[in-house]
Amino acid sequence: NWCCPRGRRVQSYKLGPTPPRLLTEEEFRLQGEVETRKALAELRSSCQSPEFSAWTTVSRIQSPKRFADFVGGASHVTPSEVSAHEQEFGLGRFYIDKQLFEEDDDDDEEEENVNDSSTG
Repeated sequence: NWCCPRGRRVQSYKLGPTPPRLLTEEEFRLQGEVETRKALAELRSSCQSPEFSAWTTVSRIQSPKRFADFVGGASHVTPSEVSAHEQEFGLGRFYIDKQLFEEDDDDDEEEENVNDSSTG
């Protein structure tokens, strides 16, 4: 109470909660990378713990060798998976989508111009 004057508390109460700040694309990407690395490290750690039932897990997964490699420190994705992801979601895909949408916008404008000239 001693650090906040009474008027300030009332004013902030009337305004309500401030909305959270949205992340930029770069901040979002960076946070995703950091949190993914942290979660993968936690997963590796729990897979290496004595309480972990390795045989039960290995009997349920499609690729036991790949899982063992991951627990040992290998990447969780293969180079071909990275390539496929880049093709579908990477910057190259952004430029392709942008060109497609720009072409659609140009087609719409041409149709409007044709319709305007035929009615006038």
